[in-house]
Amino acid sequence: MTSQPSLAKEEGRPGDPGTPDSPVVGAPHGSNGLQAGLKNRHLSMIAIGGVIGAGLFVGSSSGIAAAGPAILLSYALVGLMVVFVMRMLGEMAAARPTSGSFSAYADQALGRWAGFSIGWLYWFFWVVVLAVEATAGAKILHGWVGAVPQWGWALIVMIVLTATNLVSVSSYGEFEFWFAGIKVVAIGAFVAIGLLAVFGILPGSDNPGDGFAHLTDAGGFMPKGAGAILTGVLMVVFSFMGSEIVTLAAGESEDPQRAVTKATNSVIWRIGVFYLGSILVVLSLLKWNDPAIVKDGSYVAALNSIGIPHAGQIMNVIVLTAVLSCLNSGLYTASRMAFSLGQRGDAPRAFARTNTRGVPQAAILGSVLFGFVAVFFNYKWPDTVFDFLLNSSGAVALFVWLVICFTQLRMRGIILRETPEKLTVKMWLFPYLTWATIAMISFVLVYMLTDDAGRKQVLLSLLVAAIVVAIAVVRDFMQRGTVVELATATATATAQSGVNDEVTSE
Repeated sequence: MTSQPSLAKEEGRPGDPGTPDSPVVGAPHGSNGLQAGLKNRHLSMIAIGGVIGAGLFVGSSSGIAAAGPAILLSYALVGLMVVFVMRMLGEMAAARPTSGSFSAYADQALGRWAGFSIGWLYWFFWVVVLAVEATAGAKILHGWVGAVPQWGWALIVMIVLTATNLVSVSSYGEFEFWFAGIKVVAIGAFVAIGLLAVFGILPGSDNPGDGFAHLTDAGGFMPKGAGAILTGVLMVVFSFMGSEIVTLAAGESEDPQRAVTKATNSVIWRIGVFYLGSILVVLSLLKWNDPAIVKDGSYVAALNSIGIPHAGQIMNVIVLTAVLSCLNSGLYTASRMAFSLGQRGDAPRAFARTNTRGVPQAAILGSVLFGFVAVFFNYKWPDTVFDFLLNSSGAVALFVWLVICFTQLRMRGIILRETPEKLTVKMWLFPYLTWATIAMISFVLVYMLTDDAGRKQVLLSLLVAAIVVAIAVVRDFMQRGTVVELATATATATAQSGVNDEVTSE
């Protein structure tokens, strides 16, 4: 695909990365308002913890039940897809770090309609996630302290994390550092202890330690057939969403290029250890069809098989940490996307303003307001209004990955032409692997249409996407028309002025 000139350069819109008057995101306060408040340790932990969502802990049991041990292949396929997408995104982010990330790059490479559309869809996805995670966290907290109603806990959690994001970007980074740290330590300990039990060398373990025999001793490695691998893909794909957050956060770090490069290069082992490693341990400790996996949850069932006391409560603490981490990052991500959209004139200008601490206050409050409304919908109309919100944002993750792929096809040429020295991270086997990734994501979307739950998500997400794209195209057309009218009026006024000068001179 041939490259085209950067649209930002053509239109000269302030705030677009790559324009002459563009502020550098992550520069000291005074350029575009954001400050470089995230330290390298913050970015490292955000990158590591970004791939560990609550979905890994609470959603893996249904995937195991649907595909058996072959769910490992489902995780591997989706993980490979994410590795490729992150490599493409890392290539662009290392060359042009910005708080708008893939939305800003789509704006430049594909057109204003693309940047507008994917930016708002991504914002919509995360504000709905806020409601989902706030409700999940509230359920756990209500189980511990029943005196506070569940909606009260949801409100408290949202208010606390909103306040954290409003203080400064460094406070977000510090909270996320510890949230992600707990998740990483927990998963690392689970894998280490689990492997010792798998091989029968863990002192005091109640598990017989059969090695990897359970991978094949209950109907084989693919007890549900090869088709179940694709069913598993649909069930696990959304637990990977969030790995791209580090490219948005890098814009507010001390060294964006280094942070993005490091995060991109480490995504392979992160997915290998946290996803494939932990699921392999579960499937090795228990037969895939053990009723405890569905009843108690895969990780709790595995811990119980070893004989670790209070496994359920331990896992509740870890899941709550993952929920709070997701909420914290979701609010940060939604607000920074809104900030970038405001900078480019695609959202209210108030979203692009920062306070004296370099925090986009209006963007944060606007995002959390929608999150509060979604929480209300979840309690008031969970099976109608909130069900629509949930399903209409369900396939957005895949849309985002597709846009990243198509954007990278164009951005490679733009970067090589304008700033070739900044192409420090490169997508492997370009453009062949990029097209292969596009084919993989497209196949998943099409296959979702054959699944009842997946079909609803794809169709409703396509409906919302079509509406947003239509708004973007109409808006772009009207703005271009305004530009033409202004140019015509200016030319006419200039010509008339020249005529008047000639008459005066005569």
